[in-house]
Amino acid sequence: MKLPSSLRLSPRITPYVLLSPFVVLFLVFGLFPLGFSLYLAFQSWEPTSGLDAMQFVALDNFAFALQDEWFWKSLKNTAWLAVASGVPQHLVAIPLAVFIHTSFKRLRNGVVGAYFLPYITSTVAIAIMFSSLFSKDFGLVNLGLGTLFGAEPIDWLGAPENIKPAIAMIVFWRYVGFNVVLYLAALQTIPKDLYEAAAMDGAGRLQQFWRITLPSLKPMIFFGVTLSVIGGLQIFEEPFILTGGRGGSDQSGMTTAIYLYRMAFDFNDFGAASAMSWLLFFVVVVLTWLTNLAFKPRTAGG
Repeated sequence: MKLPSSLRLSPRITPYVLLSPFVVLFLVFGLFPLGFSLYLAFQSWEPTSGLDAMQFVALDNFAFALQDEWFWKSLKNTAWLAVASGVPQHLVAIPLAVFIHTSFKRLRNGVVGAYFLPYITSTVAIAIMFSSLFSKDFGLVNLGLGTLFGAEPIDWLGAPENIKPAIAMIVFWRYVGFNVVLYLAALQTIPKDLYEAAAMDGAGRLQQFWRITLPSLKPMIFFGVTLSVIGGLQIFEEPFILTGGRGGSDQSGMTTAIYLYRMAFDFNDFGAASAMSWLLFFVVVVLTWLTNLAFKPRTAGG
């Protein structure tokens, strides 16, 4: 059944009509919150007082954030967690991906799926599971350490010095499979002729790994490290659930994302929270730029 000519869309208009749902959703749930948070960063506002209670305070919120010792501590916690969980992810994911790529043929998809499963598992389920595993008195982690090494029970989620390592292990466990999938995809694009030629020249597997595999994986390593930097600096769900949203003892597990969340919804200071979010965005931009600089190809003169 054909539509009447009066209801038909012009070919010039049709693409815009089809794109309009995405554009509307992006403007409402993407661009507007971004712009509103930037506006709030220069305002003093408690949402319970209504929009009329906003007061322009210029850069006071940014000055407050830069002088707030808890904000700096949250940045240090975030940086520690990003490095402690992010670096081992790639150090393990690259050789693991190479091993799966070379050792598994028919079962490769099943093995990859097993490693990728933690990434798509609910964060709440993961946090509940690891809360039990890291329990001081009944957790399997302490039971294993005690059985194998005779170690005393460790208060993983209660002692300030143990909270960050516990969170880092969880983040590592959850995202290492994602990086394995990335590197496996990149490994499949490397021509086999390169390895055959290297083998004919007498290069062993280790030499092939250093001379062929790693250089070929460099673009994917850059992509994976960039994702780890951005994700690590925005880490929120794992420490929030494990510490009950409070950051744990001595705020050892409080990341910047958790702190600005608490600043907004616990302390009702949306202006300071918005300023902190933009400062965090600036840190992410700078570190992403440094990552890009580190992976930038070196010229002969430089």
